[in-house]
Amino acid sequence: MVTVIIPVLNEAQTIANVVRFCLKAPLVSEVIVVDDQSEDETAVIAAEAGAIVISSKVRGKGISMKDGIRHASNEWLVFLDGDIDPYPENTITDLALPLVKDEADFVKGCFARNAGRVTELVAKPLLTILYPGLASFSQPLSGMIAGKKSFFAKIEFFNDYGVDIGILIDMYLMKARIAEVNIGYIENKSKPWESLGKMSKEVSSAIISKAQNLYPETVNEEQFNSLETINREMNKVLRENLSMFHKLLVLDMDDTILKGRFIDECAKTFGFYAKLEDLRAAEKDPIILTKRIGLLLKGRTIDELLHVVSEMTIIGDVKEVIEAFREKGYRIGIISNSYTLITNYIKQQIGADFSLANQLEFFNGKATGEVNLPYYFFGSPESICGHSYCKTNALQYACEQYSVKLKNCIAMGDSRDDRCMVGHAGKGVSFRTQDEILETVALKNITEESFQPLLSLA
Repeated sequence: MVTVIIPVLNEAQTIANVVRFCLKAPLVSEVIVVDDQSEDETAVIAAEAGAIVISSKVRGKGISMKDGIRHASNEWLVFLDGDIDPYPENTITDLALPLVKDEADFVKGCFARNAGRVTELVAKPLLTILYPGLASFSQPLSGMIAGKKSFFAKIEFFNDYGVDIGILIDMYLMKARIAEVNIGYIENKSKPWESLGKMSKEVSSAIISKAQNLYPETVNEEQFNSLETINREMNKVLRENLSMFHKLLVLDMDDTILKGRFIDECAKTFGFYAKLEDLRAAEKDPIILTKRIGLLLKGRTIDELLHVVSEMTIIGDVKEVIEAFREKGYRIGIISNSYTLITNYIKQQIGADFSLANQLEFFNGKATGEVNLPYYFFGSPESICGHSYCKTNALQYACEQYSVKLKNCIAMGDSRDDRCMVGHAGKGVSFRTQDEILETVALKNITEESFQPLLSLA
């Protein structure tokens, strides 16, 4: 006779029907529900439906499966999920019959289903390289399985998404007779996209670790080099193709998000306005100018600088417009020649995703006067502009980080420092500018004190 083992976690809505379905099967003499510390009434409901209920002390499907195997009184075991209702009528018979007829030691159930992204993109390619003998299985990650207790007892179970593929590989390496049977159509809940990364990682880890650590004779250096090449090229293709769907809104900070310029407000507050203007008039190299302006802030505390920016006015509808862009799938960032201390503060105030700016150094909470210029502002062989130090380079860096094509970027600024960035963005915008060249290179010119006109470009 057959024991059905059902690992469960918070399946109160479906477990009763699953247990009753199992008990109706002619071959079944025992149904064991292994409760994985459910927070609902799963265990109580399962017991009322007629199952033997045991509690797993540690969460994880692999441990629950081992607990169920230990308590099973039959040699033939069937594993089902507790969240599927209904199952096809002959599910248990289809899974168990190859065992009963002594045609197989392990049976993998496959079924028509509404999704299988990790199976197709991760499991099958890896199996094809590392375990060609398993490449023909249509659903190697299926949790609907059957097998002999004596074979299951020899397996070291993974305790995550890799458990089912790990069982299949171990059965294969033990030279068990393996069969795959189609049990019909199951409306299986697809994993949310947020969990696919974790699932992919754990499935691939299970496949590779079985090959590399437990059975090194099944894999060689050439195969792992193939995996590395495939992974690298797949990542490259994915980034290139997904970038078509990603969008970016980049904003300057001074005289754009803020009414006024941060360093000008500091000059007024701390009394170095004349020195600042002299520097601007005398020094034309942007790098040297940035360094020398930083010296004017030497000795100022973090609190003093944050107080200055907190007293400045932010354009009134910026938060509203940013939220509208976010709903349309945009990432929002700040690219500024100011300082990360200040741009990060503004980022938090308006709800942006990132900020790129210069790094003003502090020691014991006071500015040293030193300014570090981040590498992403500097030109590289991939730079699309000819400037050695430019916001366009930072824009390219942001595009690379967020997998966005430059043509899918909106960039907005107000001054000559923004000309290049605005000109190279897919859609460049000038904001209340007095720079005629910036107006010329911009696709759109906003003259009013509002970000609302930006929405026409989204």
